[in-house]
Order: sequence, then structure tokens, then C-alpha cells
Amino acid sequence: MDEKAWIAAAQKGDVHAFNNLVRSYQRIAYNIAYRILGETESAADATQDAFISAFHAIGQFRGGSFRSWILRIVTNECYDQLRRKRRRPEDSLDDLVVEPDHSDMMADHQEMPEEHAMRMELGEVIQRNLMELPEDQRVVIALADIQGYSYEEIAQITGVAIGTVKSRLNRGRTRLRELLLRQRELLPAAYRLMIEQTT
Repeated sequence: MDEKAWIAAAQKGDVHAFNNLVRSYQRIAYNIAYRILGETESAADATQDAFISAFHAIGQFRGGSFRSWILRIVTNECYDQLRRKRRRPEDSLDDLVVEPDHSDMMADHQEMPEEHAMRMELGEVIQRNLMELPEDQRVVIALADIQGYSYEEIAQITGVAIGTVKSRLNRGRTRLRELLLRQRELLPAAYRLMIEQTT
């Protein structure tokens, strides 16, 4: 069965078909949730809650990009979690750990151990700084620069106009670069040199 067949079957209540859709999108959904929320446990919860919501709402899916539809549910669930967290903040040292598989886009199975270590170190610094951005900028950067979505796809996922996507992305990239420049000593040496050469 292909995706359209799974969707059609899931809309008739076929849980097995919906599970196939979950398997197809769970990794990317989790990666995006992690980049927005910055915590492994919160990202897992948001992903799970989003898929439960999607299962209940799949009858309302009317075609188009299923990926955009499901990722919009994921980003909305992340916004809900962030709102709840603001009402009752809590911090954990465990949440500062960045796991190696948060982004398929950054994976390289041919890299040397020192390259892997440098990439992980850079990933930690970027994620910490990403969490300093406003939520709307963080979302578009995660979707564009980490997951590689087009402006059109991001507009569908976030439900805002393409011009707004571009504006948020521009402001977010500028702010993220400023943050990284201020903390250049935390960057791996090779990346520090690269940033210093662009200033």
C-alpha cells in the first residue's frame, strides 16, 4: 500500500494503516519537536500527543501534502507545550544533552570520530542558542535550516503567509548568528575560525 491508500484506510478507522503513517513520519516529527522544545522528553510527549490528535482528526484531512498536515499538528502541539511550560516552568540538566540522531539532515555515516565529535559539539551550541530565539523564529529555522523545507512547505505547516515565513527566518538567522558570535569561544575551533572570517 502507498501513502494515499494508508490515509484512505486510516480514515475508515484502520489503526494498522495509521500506524504505517506514524512509522513514516515519527522520526522527522520528533526531530522538529526536539528543535522547537529543546528537551528529549518534551519532544517525545509532543510527538506522541500530535499523532494521537492526528488519528482523531484524520477524517478531516482533505488531500494535499499529508506531511505538511501532520507537521502542522506537531508544531501546534509544541506551541501548546510551550504555553503549558510557561504556566509551570521546570528545568532539568538532562535536557541539555543533545542526542546524535535529532536530525537526519546532519547525519553522516562516513565521518571520522573526531568529525562526529565536532559535529555533536556544534549541535549542542546551536541548540542552546536556538532556544534563545522567539518560538516563531525557532520553528521556521528548525523547518528550513535543519529539515530543509521550502518556504511554501513551511507556510503550509505553520499556517502563515510565505512573506511572514521569510521575515521570521531572516530575523531568526540574524539573531542566531549574533548569539553564536558572542559565544564563539564555545564553538569547535574549525567553526570559530569560519565565523571570525565572515565578520
